[in-house]
Amino acid sequence: MTGSARRRTGDSRYGERVPLVAAAVCPHPPLLVPEVAGSATPELDDLRTACDTAVRRLLAADPDRVVLLGTGPVTGPIRPPATGSLQPWGVDLDVPLVPGQPDRGAVLPLSLTIGAWLLARHDARPPLTAAPAHTAPASAVPVSAVQVAADAGLAELSALADEVSATGDRVALLVLGDGSACRGEKSPGYDDPRALPYDQRVAGALAEADLDVLLGLDPVVSAELKAAGRAPWQVLAGAARAAGGGWRGELLHDAAPYGVAYFVASWERV
Repeated sequence: MTGSARRRTGDSRYGERVPLVAAAVCPHPPLLVPEVAGSATPELDDLRTACDTAVRRLLAADPDRVVLLGTGPVTGPIRPPATGSLQPWGVDLDVPLVPGQPDRGAVLPLSLTIGAWLLARHDARPPLTAAPAHTAPASAVPVSAVQVAADAGLAELSALADEVSATGDRVALLVLGDGSACRGEKSPGYDDPRALPYDQRVAGALAEADLDVLLGLDPVVSAELKAAGRAPWQVLAGAARAAGGGWRGELLHDAAPYGVAYFVASWERV
């Protein structure tokens, strides 16, 4: 059944409208991109494989729209045309939010740049000037992007989650966010004994789709541990709660190769 047909008939399992139907959680290190990683590319092969699996599952839910969600300088949507750049990491590579866009447009933050790059690996996005519906690839799905400020409070995050849940589309969220960056003396944030317990708590919550744990993450402690995923994870938890029903999570990857925690998880409705 196509997305448009589903909107006409509703989904017998979930009711007439199901705003959030699936989610994937991935980190956003620039080294995910082989052109950036160079000779170190094999070091993150397992992470790339896990991210690809999570994105494939996300698209397999047959959403009407995929929303990229990650940290940025402010909270709010980013309208296409929009483009991210990996030039700050030494590679002359642009990553458009929508392929074929006429110009660079708005600037994507790193989190959404990596999210757009992950989607592009799966031919998930239709061109800006779309071909007739009967010629569009079966996998094509509209994509939009939302950034959230790293220091956003719970009220702001709750409002953003409500916006996701208010749409009539069946939405799939690709959530970009790293865990703590304080796992060892060579980590970006140096060593902090709170980092491992924090990351273990997040990993367990993502594995179990535990909304209460994610919503209960302390923003001050998260900031001290340089956990870039705190705000996006809490928007995900709020959107999942607003969508109702049960959720099943699976943790596909959990590692901290450079002193930064990288989680990959897949969520689906049950």
